[in-house]
Amino acid sequence: MEPLTQQLERDFKVTGNSWIDRIRKEAFQSLAQLPYPTSEQEEWKYTDVEPIVGAPFRLAERKELLVPFEKRKHLTFSGIHAIRRVFVNGYHCPKLSSTEPLPQGVIVDNLATILQNNPKRVEPYLSRYAKDQNNPFIAINTAFFQEGAFLYLPKGITLEHPIHLVYFSQSNGAAAVSHPRTLVIAEEGSEARIVETYIGDGSYWTNAVTEIVLGENARIHSCKIQEESAEAFHLSTLFIHQNRDSRASSHVISLGGKITRNDVRALLDAEGSEVTLNGLTMASDNQHVDNQTLIDHAKPHSTSDELYKGILDGKSNGVFNGRIVVRPNAQKIRAQQTNKNLLLSDDAKMNTKPLLEIHADDVRCNHGATIGRLDENQLFYLRSRGMGEAEARTLLTYAFASDMIQRLAYGPLETYLEILLLQRLGHAEEELR
Repeated sequence: MEPLTQQLERDFKVTGNSWIDRIRKEAFQSLAQLPYPTSEQEEWKYTDVEPIVGAPFRLAERKELLVPFEKRKHLTFSGIHAIRRVFVNGYHCPKLSSTEPLPQGVIVDNLATILQNNPKRVEPYLSRYAKDQNNPFIAINTAFFQEGAFLYLPKGITLEHPIHLVYFSQSNGAAAVSHPRTLVIAEEGSEARIVETYIGDGSYWTNAVTEIVLGENARIHSCKIQEESAEAFHLSTLFIHQNRDSRASSHVISLGGKITRNDVRALLDAEGSEVTLNGLTMASDNQHVDNQTLIDHAKPHSTSDELYKGILDGKSNGVFNGRIVVRPNAQKIRAQQTNKNLLLSDDAKMNTKPLLEIHADDVRCNHGATIGRLDENQLFYLRSRGMGEAEARTLLTYAFASDMIQRLAYGPLETYLEILLLQRLGHAEEELR
């Protein structure tokens, strides 16, 4: 038996019989039928989870930040006004969260608090869309999550400021794991921008699940910024369920972590629904980043647009496995999928597999992937104009990545991410020199 499984059996202590207790028990019991993934499975072919399942990760404890929050200015968007909720080791920290009044009917709260005080608000949605399928880590999250964020948008409400969810992890030397859970319910005609930041210190494992449910004509713009520590493991799954004429966008920015796996699954379950999936990976040293996406066109007259980019340096490894499914009778579908990758060193590797699975005949779908290096002619041109090699490489790399940030279409967040990008490229420039 794997060390992780042994530890899970020791940590599981649900004894009640409420609906959430039953869901936890079912998820835990399903682990017996969900073996940990291996390279024999196509979706896990290039990602080895042995460093995770081979360690006895214990549930992280509720702790105060070891480094004062005010010294981590980037966690507050560097001045961007936002509705902020902060979680440390998976537990809500009210004193670090903002306390401004919310529009009538809007709920931005700790999921554990809602489960205790108003469970009927959550019961129709929680774990109804995040299905275990062949991923035991989703089942582990369902069985073990302690706290997380709950967002409810009533009909017709538009939030002016973004909601910033900060998930901070810190290790005291022990193998610790947190299971952040985020649930977003957007009723008919509502709209909000949500940013999830994952960051931490030391060696730990973050196992996150987010469910977003959009009502008719709702709009949700989601951005995940992963800045985990260099020794951290990050596994996350985002589920998006869309109703008629809804619009959803997901932006996944992966910068940190030793091993990162991002799963994004969108179900377009009604006519007129649209989804946009964007992703930017910047990896160096021995980092490994695996992006898996699934866009399921279940009904006619739906649209999807997907663009993922990767920048790989050092001995890093990248994976992109994108799948678009068009079900039978889902006619009049428009789908575009693109994956572009830039290798900055001879030792960096990228494995890409865009896939269309079409079971209808009246559709417009296309996909493509590229893997390449910086253009030598462009480098020569810049250097011939007096620019140094390192500076020229940085400028071309920035140009490759910056359009992903501009796709956010929200100025303050674009500025924040551009600063992160320049800092990352500045570090790379110093190494080149």
